[in-house]
Amino acid sequence: MENLTIKETDDTPEVSFNATGSLVLSGRSLPEDAASFYGPLLEWIENYGKTNASTKLVFDMKLEYFNTASSKMLLDIFNKLENIDQNGGSASVRWYYPDGDDDMQEAGEEYAELVEIKFEMLAY
Repeated sequence: MENLTIKETDDTPEVSFNATGSLVLSGRSLPEDAASFYGPLLEWIENYGKTNASTKLVFDMKLEYFNTASSKMLLDIFNKLENIDQNGGSASVRWYYPDGDDDMQEAGEEYAELVEIKFEMLAY
């Protein structure tokens, strides 16, 4: 399985999905077409789950901001991680948010309520 790396732009986050199970999404997520941007990420996670079913995935979520279209795609990512976690693998999320940014903290807490995987909330 190959790594997936996408450089950050003004409208899209940096993506670093490593075949060792370390997934990082950082920056800002405001793509014009969220489905096109996030499609390859969802496919990568799904393929990873099929080929590395018993491995551990840790998703480091370090977004400063995301728009509504991105929020739906993030939920899709968390659902795929939940599927891996429930089918013999292990998946968890570390949600990083700026200390004092109540909106980003609350967003992470809401996602944590929607899926049954471990969410760790980390202020920085």
